[in-house]
Amino acid sequence: MNHPLIISVADGLAEAGHVTLRFNFLYRDRGLERADSLEVLFRAWEGAYRFLHEHPRCSPRVLVAAGKSLGGRVAAQMVAEGLLPVNRLVFLGYPLHPPGKPERLRDAHLYGIAVPMLFFAGTRDSLCDLSLFKAVLERVTAPWALEVVEGGDHSFHVPRAAGLSDEEIHRRMLERVLGWLGEGI
Repeated sequence: MNHPLIISVADGLAEAGHVTLRFNFLYRDRGLERADSLEVLFRAWEGAYRFLHEHPRCSPRVLVAAGKSLGGRVAAQMVAEGLLPVNRLVFLGYPLHPPGKPERLRDAHLYGIAVPMLFFAGTRDSLCDLSLFKAVLERVTAPWALEVVEGGDHSFHVPRAAGLSDEEIHRRMLERVLGWLGEGI
């Protein structure tokens, strides 16, 4: 939850008037590299949802789940299974496959989602071969949009030669998220 991109997007959304909540998965709080079981990951999302849904001062009319990498993928799996009732999904880097293993796609749940989705992907992302990802998205039936960050890796760092700072990339991503959220809400 303290990744600069997550902070930038959450702070920008809050400044624009959106209620935001950042949280970590337990394995991250414990400083571990290996992710928790899917059941434990689901419980973290369920807890965040319950907190927002039941908080007396929140009661959001539109609920958007956003996540970076595993956080987004877990939210998508829960939405596909009917376990996370949100109106939209935002993916700040979708982990389509393990690094160097594009034959092991993590896409099956995407085809069961009915809510609009916004994906960000970098052209140098070792966890998301862009040509494979575009082919996956063409089979998704829910409304979706893909924003490509030229030269971006999985955290959207671009080569210095691009002349763009991480902060500029984050600002552009936030602007796109805000514009997308304004469409049809």
